[in-house]
Amino acid sequence: MDVRLTSEQRQLCEAAARLADELGPSSVAELDNATRIARLEKAVETAGWRSLRSDGASGVEVALVTEEFARGLVDVAFLGPVLADDLRGGVDGRWTIGVGTRAVDTADRDRALLIDDRQLFARAVGQALPGADLTRGTAELTGPPELLGELSLEQLIHWQALAVTMTTADLLGAARGAQQLAVDYAKVREQYGHSIGSYQAVAHLLAESLALIEGAISVLRYAAWAVDELPPADALRAARIAKVYTSRAARTVCETSIQVHGGIGNTWECLAHVYLRRVLTSTELFATRLEEIDCGLS
Repeated sequence: MDVRLTSEQRQLCEAAARLADELGPSSVAELDNATRIARLEKAVETAGWRSLRSDGASGVEVALVTEEFARGLVDVAFLGPVLADDLRGGVDGRWTIGVGTRAVDTADRDRALLIDDRQLFARAVGQALPGADLTRGTAELTGPPELLGELSLEQLIHWQALAVTMTTADLLGAARGAQQLAVDYAKVREQYGHSIGSYQAVAHLLAESLALIEGAISVLRYAAWAVDELPPADALRAARIAKVYTSRAARTVCETSIQVHGGIGNTWECLAHVYLRRVLTSTELFATRLEEIDCGLS
């Protein structure tokens, strides 16, 4: 495995980061800015970000974009449509995916693909449901299921590997965003005439968070590479190991960000809780148990 990104991958990552920085929400109040969301939706749709897999993007490239979008709290549908695109490349319409009895990542989506015992079904996206994540919607599935076909076991496991890897990339991106939020705050918040980041108690917390993020980068890069380069079962195992590590790391990073913010970190206006909410929901989406990877992690 070559861990270096190609020039094309770096450009893709930079483009995704630029979009997230320019049109992602910069405050909790911005989450309700319809004009911003409309511009973001148009930019994502026009650039074809949702059809990455059918356009030939690798697992590494999909993970890079997913990570940057989560870092910038991109709040239009992306993860669900990309996974739907991988299942049925080039489908027309506004598709996402369904998990159990609900559709996920449902902003401006009207149809959902779901898998039941290797059979692929389509159902309509119904009424929105309440959820913890303020950046991605969930909705009920309505109408009778329409059978679209059946996946081979290899196809199913390959898709699961991509799904777990994407949610892991989302966790890493959210952790990076929460960490940057805390670092920026520690630079400007002063106590006793000095920025709080100059005190060891705060600096060590931020350094520990950075170490967790660096570890998550390593396991995620391998899992993303494995999606297309290893047999599906091995790729899924790599993705699950990455998910277990990154979900724990991301939650710790987000909680540390809230702690560094002090009292304001527990208020609605602080973006730290939006990152934490996204981490908690991504952890439960295609959740992984230690028993599934059987490698003695604790």
